[in-house]
Amino acid sequence: MTDSTETRNGSPPLHTASVAEVFLAFLQLGLTSFGGPVAHLGYFRDAFVTRRRWIEDRAYADLVALCQFLPGPASSQVGIGIGLSKAGLSGAFAAWFAFTMPSAIALVLFGYGVREYQDMLPEGTLHGLKVVAVAVVAQAVWGMARTLCPDPPRVTLAVFAAITVLIASTPFAQVAVIALGAVAGLLFLDTGTDSAHVPLGIPVGRGVAVAALTVFFVLLLGLPLLATVFPSQALSLIDSFYRSGSLVFGGGHVVLPLLQSEVVPPGWVSKDTFLAGYGAAQAVPGPLFTFAAYLGTVSTPAPNGWAGAALCLVTIFAPSFLLVIGALPFWEGLRRLRRVRKALLGVNAAVVGLLLAALYDPVWTSGILSARDFALAMAAYTLLVFWKVPPWLVVILTLIGSWAALVMAS
Repeated sequence: MTDSTETRNGSPPLHTASVAEVFLAFLQLGLTSFGGPVAHLGYFRDAFVTRRRWIEDRAYADLVALCQFLPGPASSQVGIGIGLSKAGLSGAFAAWFAFTMPSAIALVLFGYGVREYQDMLPEGTLHGLKVVAVAVVAQAVWGMARTLCPDPPRVTLAVFAAITVLIASTPFAQVAVIALGAVAGLLFLDTGTDSAHVPLGIPVGRGVAVAALTVFFVLLLGLPLLATVFPSQALSLIDSFYRSGSLVFGGGHVVLPLLQSEVVPPGWVSKDTFLAGYGAAQAVPGPLFTFAAYLGTVSTPAPNGWAGAALCLVTIFAPSFLLVIGALPFWEGLRRLRRVRKALLGVNAAVVGLLLAALYDPVWTSGILSARDFALAMAAYTLLVFWKVPPWLVVILTLIGSWAALVMAS
């Protein structure tokens, strides 16, 4: 079923979706989205902007910009936002559950067998995933740049954003670049043909949004006090993982040192066990925040195992749910104002610059180490962009190519 109205440029109307469709779409991504949060944004754009037409490119970029501002895992928050826009609160939960569970289950199983199977991953697998991530991110950068940087001022802004982030590679630099993009858009850019509003379609009222933001801050401020007054391991875990999910800017990789400081010094998880899980988390699809499920599994004090995994996983993602539900209804209204739309032109260009910087570091620097890697990345990019091969199949073919190259080199 499709919407009854056409989009603003006369293209075919956007597709509506049921909760089941949202679940199945994100389950496919949860099983195949390797490469980290930046690559996930590329997979999402290909799946929901290009192929399924669930959301327009400009609305998608605005959603990405908002989630870059919010603390927590940006790619998971974008997924929650897409699910929310297509099927309400049930769709938001379905999107999160389907995208998160494959990697969470894999890491829980790895946690149960971590002592015996630390070296179970075939040689070259992780590196092959890094190579395919180069192609996925390059596709996202090129596609978004064509739409969001169509003129010299916005190209310049995107390049400036990329240079700034590469020089000052901190999460706060990313937030500052997006803020500067908004100021530049407000002062120097003209909406022109971009003046029409592209709706996200958020079926949640502001009353629900205010309630979600209130719960977010009550938990953030109240859980440390509650854990102090009523000492228990379960409350300590909830406090630690909720705080980690609430205060981390910059995505999954940034949360790892914070989690280490939360679970290793108290003796809940040993340093060696923590590092073994860190390696496994890099090799599974889906969000890196599912590392919390592994830590809950291997935690020495109870609750641990499946119960600990579920507790830590839900707790670390809860802030993302509350923030996205709380922010999007207000964001949708603000985007209708002309001055806000001007600012968003600059923000969108800055987001392209952030993706361009991430394409180089860490995606290119960790994935392209030889001419063989570059050849594999070019082949993967050609399959994605020109032959329209599904991303999951490109992942498999690139892994096969990586293994074959290792065999020939040995």
